[in-house]
This record gives sequence, C-alpha cells and structure tokens, in this order.
Amino acid sequence: MNHLIESLMSLAPMVIVALTAVIVMLAIAIKRSHFWSATLTVIGLNAALITLIAQAFGVLPSGASNMLFVVDGFAVFNIAIILIASLACCTLAYGYFQTLTDNKDELYLLMLISTLGAMLMECATHLASFFMALELLSVPMYGMLAYAFMRSRSLESGLKYLVLSATASATLLMGMAFIFADTGVLGFKELGLALVHGQASMWFALGAIMMVVAIAFKLSAAPFHAWVSDVYEGAPAPVAAFLASVSKVAMMALAIRFLTTTMITELNAFYGVLILIIAASILLGNLLAIRQTNLKRLLAYSSVAHIGYALVALLSAGAGSAGVISMYMAVYALTSIGAFGVITLMSSPYKERGRTSISGEADDLRFYQGLFWRRPVLTAVLTMMLLSLAGIPLTAGFMTKFMIIFSSVQGMRFWAALFVILGSAIGLSYYLRVLTQLYQRPKAHLEFDVHHEWGIKAGGIMLLVVTALIIFFGILPNGLMNLAGLAIIQ
Repeated sequence: MNHLIESLMSLAPMVIVALTAVIVMLAIAIKRSHFWSATLTVIGLNAALITLIAQAFGVLPSGASNMLFVVDGFAVFNIAIILIASLACCTLAYGYFQTLTDNKDELYLLMLISTLGAMLMECATHLASFFMALELLSVPMYGMLAYAFMRSRSLESGLKYLVLSATASATLLMGMAFIFADTGVLGFKELGLALVHGQASMWFALGAIMMVVAIAFKLSAAPFHAWVSDVYEGAPAPVAAFLASVSKVAMMALAIRFLTTTMITELNAFYGVLILIIAASILLGNLLAIRQTNLKRLLAYSSVAHIGYALVALLSAGAGSAGVISMYMAVYALTSIGAFGVITLMSSPYKERGRTSISGEADDLRFYQGLFWRRPVLTAVLTMMLLSLAGIPLTAGFMTKFMIIFSSVQGMRFWAALFVILGSAIGLSYYLRVLTQLYQRPKAHLEFDVHHEWGIKAGGIMLLVVTALIIFFGILPNGLMNLAGLAIIQ
C-alpha cells in the first residue's frame, strides 16, 4: 500500500495536469470563456511545474517506479522542459485565437491531454505504457493541427498527420508484436536482459528495426520526414510551436530511454540504420531548407537536421548520451518556441481579409523584409533564435552543438563530428538569408505587422524571457549543463 501511494506521489505532476484537463472540460460544459479556459490551463501547468520542482529538490517524493513508469532524473528534467514549453505555447495560443469567432476553448483541453501524454512518455518503461502515452500525445495533435478548420491548409495539415501518424503507429505495434513473440516480455529492462543473454533472434531485430522506423517518423528524421514541411506550414503557428517543442522533446526522450535500456543500441543492424538516419537527416534537412521561401517550411526542414545532430550523441555515447541529448533538445525547444512565437505575434489571421498569404499567417519571408526598421526589438528576438539554431557563439545553441561534437570526438566518431560541422555550415547559409531579409529596406505596403504594444503582452514578455535565457545559457552554460547532468536514466 505504501509503495502504491509513493508511486502515485511520484506521478503527482501528471495527476495535476489530468485533473486540470477535467476541470477545463467541466468549465467548457458549464459556460464557455476563452479567458477562463486559458487561465485554468496556465494555473494547472504552473501547479504541475511547481510540484515537479519540489520533487527535484526532495520536498516531495520522486524516483518511485512500477512496472509501467519510473520517475528518475531523466524524466524530471524532460518533464520540466515539456511543462515550460506547454506554458509558452498556451500563452501564444491565447493571443493568436483571441479574435477567432468560433469556439476556442477546446484547444486548451486538447493541449492539456497532449501534454499529459508527453509527460507520461518520459516515464514509460514498458511497451504498453510506451504506446499508450505516445497515442495520448498524438491523437489530440490531430485536432490541434486542424483547429483553424476554416483554412484548407490547416485541415490538410491535420489530415496528413492523422494518416501518416496512424501508419507509423501501426508499424510500431507490429514491431512490438515481433519483439513480444520472440522474447515473451514487454518491460524495457527485461528486453535488455533477453538480448544480453542471447534469447533474442532475428525476429527481435526485425521488430526493433520496425520500432526504430516508427520512432524516426515521429521525430521527423530522414528519410521519414516527408510530412513535416506540409504539416508545419498548415498548422496554426502556436500549434506548430507545440509540435516542434513538446512533441519532439517527448519523443526524443522516450526513444533514448527505450533504445538504451533495451540494449538495442548494441545491435549491429541498429548501428547501420542509425548511421543512415543521421546522415540523411543532416544532409537532406539542410539542403531542403536552402530552397525554402516560407519561414515555417524552412524551420520544418531545419528540425530534420537538428534531430540528426541530437542522434549523433546517441551513436557516440550510447547510454551516456542522455544528459547531452536532453540539454540539446531543451535548447532546441526554446529556440523553436522563440522562432514560431515571432510568427505567431506577426500573424493575425482572423482580423483582416484580402491578404496574399495562402495560410493567412506571416509565414512567407517577404513579410519580414525590413522588419528591423519598424520593430527592432522583435527583430532582435528572431535574430537570436536564428543565430542559436545556426550554432553561433554566445548563444545556447552553440554550446549544445559543441557538446554534441565533443561527445563524438570523445567516442572516436570523428566522421560524425564532421557531419555536424558540415551540416552547420550548410545551415548557416539559409539562416543568414532570413537575417538579411530582416535588415533590408522595408516594403511600402505592409500585409502583416505585430501589435505596437506586443512587448507588454503575455506572448511578447514570454518571447523576451526566452531570448534572455538563450543568451544567458550561451554565455554561462554551467547552470544548464549541471541540470542536464542530473538527467540520468535509472
């Protein structure tokens, strides 16, 4: 009984988010209010984050485990990033959807359920909890992506993600079936023991490869990345930020725990597949991004390359890569929120009509021409996000890329370090192309512009805080490195 109570206490942040979702659902049923739905969501996410911090400092119990979940340092670190990212996306969504004449409240309910799934993914130690948490994250995403249903691009985005994600889930289940049929166990550690003791056959390897393919799709790693540009482009900007931050952090953390705990990283077949995914992601992601004139599509293909960079640490350090990858994904999540946050503030798709933007958003690069001359602070925010994504010194992105390269050299994977350097050099070209657009002479006619008081609104304040964190961790990275050092898988 005591063990059950301790396990439930360890899962307290997830319980709080689940209760918040129920409260928001009841509030919607009683009386619709965009303000109160958003406020209740923010309160619930903050309460979960405070509880998580209390667990990290030992005020509340953590570290308890059961057959399905474990709350260790790795889970606590990544759940904190997920909650912070969800809060940021909720803040952006409030301003973005405020002028929407249709129902707005359900978005926060979907976001809470998806966040709950992401949090549970960080703790999963069993194939059953793996799949349950993944679907809890994915299914609400279909509705979130298509939430701006009055725009055909948003509906197309949700439908594409639904069809392709369902295909990936089917592949994942088939892989799990092969593994279970071969070993008779579903726990991550039990699977690792079966592999070490030679109880696994070629069916285990086949199932593992199928699961890796499904994971690669969810991460939008090449060559399973074809969906990412269309989905990002069609999604409402705050939802695209959620997909680029919460979803990616959750999926990467789950992948690291699963692959290292089950010892699949020791399979020769996996090693070859991982090399192919890394090389394809870095090269294709960067080369495809060069051709883009749409900022959301550019960031989508950029995300493919960044997944490749993160996976380099897994290849080089194996089980010891958890802290490095967690730090990399934390910084990537912050920079993605910052970049998509600027697009969100620039876009007001439900206020005016007759614009030339197909999506109704400020996603084309031409809308940012000369932004510096009318919105210098907002331009500085976007500049810092792009420089961090490019890995320029004095930004947090530089430190995380340096740690990836360092882990490659330390693991004697010199070719992987060269791939990261080559990819970063290619990536610098398209980030600089966006930057030059910001500082050119402004256009005479403005189709999109941010509200003149954006800096004192919640979304604007959040972007300024994110920018300050990117600069702070770029100059003084020790704090983030120490926190990431606690991200240890039990």
